[in-house]
Amino acid sequence: MLYHLFDFLLGSPTGPYAYKDALFRGTCAILLGFMIVWLIGPRIIRELVRRKIGDQPEFDHTDLNKIARDKENTPTMGGVLIIAAILICTLLLADLGNYYIRVGLFCMLWLGILGGVDDWLKLTVKTRSGSRDGLKMYEKLLFQIGLGVLLGIFIFRFGQQNVETIDGQIVPAFRVLNVPFYKHGIVLSLSVFLMITVLVIAGTSNAVNLTDGMDGLAAGCMALCSIVFMVFSYMGGDKSLAPRLLFPYIPYTAELAVLCGAMMGACLGFLWYNCHPAQVFMGDTGSLPLGGMIGYVAIVTRQELMLFIVGGVFVIEALSVLLQVGYFKLSGGKRVFRVAPIHHHFHLGGWTETQTVTRFWLLAAVFAGVALATLKVR
Repeated sequence: MLYHLFDFLLGSPTGPYAYKDALFRGTCAILLGFMIVWLIGPRIIRELVRRKIGDQPEFDHTDLNKIARDKENTPTMGGVLIIAAILICTLLLADLGNYYIRVGLFCMLWLGILGGVDDWLKLTVKTRSGSRDGLKMYEKLLFQIGLGVLLGIFIFRFGQQNVETIDGQIVPAFRVLNVPFYKHGIVLSLSVFLMITVLVIAGTSNAVNLTDGMDGLAAGCMALCSIVFMVFSYMGGDKSLAPRLLFPYIPYTAELAVLCGAMMGACLGFLWYNCHPAQVFMGDTGSLPLGGMIGYVAIVTRQELMLFIVGGVFVIEALSVLLQVGYFKLSGGKRVFRVAPIHHHFHLGGWTETQTVTRFWLLAAVFAGVALATLKVR
């Protein structure tokens, strides 16, 4: 809204005004997102406590349940803070006429509602055995797959309508899978594009959800991922900068820098209250939309494979669960790790929660650095 207000007051200028630069507004979104969560956090936390929306951690491991006892009744569904901050920042600072911004907000609200329903069912519904339950895995996957299909169609069709022509040649960068460390990409058909979109949206949203098991772990790692994709989206949407770095130039994606900045600011603000000992948990209400949105930005900027590097911690967490479950079934009850996701494995191995989270943050920073270094290694 502020972007359009400045345009209105200045008569839609084309000159070098600071507010015209998406990276500048993305940086402002970091600061604003942090301030919004920091200011409204106490009020929201008190309201969650008043409504008795408290977490009751339950694991399939006796020792882990003992460790988690001190987290009982900590307010959850704090993801509403993150969603609110991202929404306000984007509405104020982004160009709302940008198609990718509108679809990004659609993605966030879809997964935010899905996560909110899951959290609410966990808090209010009990199974016959007395344990708390939420949405079934297949139910969540159904909505995630549905969203992935819709996003894939939206992105592909919009890309077709805005194909870039360079030196008289059509450059279908919107459908080219960018390969790290390699100058040339792979052109995708619509069916393959949709398949990749579904895998990325479902995979990233669930991976971040699995990582959200310790105070500050998911929020800190997501903040680092967001700043990297803020840079990627800005460069990929710059017609002069993208070719110099052998980046796929996708028109209008620079505006996603504002969305990524809002995500980073919201995560940093949430860390203020989520660091150990946590005053609030984000729950599925926050982890699902955060993972889905970073996956969405990766798809739009054609950096799906780079997401495996940038989000290395999330990949490790998800793989640890897949390995644990697969090996458990194949071996008749044996385990690879003490417990999965893998952060709990290290916690039970003697690391304190603060040590575990800090070391995973360091890993996330290393992955982010490696991803940025690939810009010059093609």
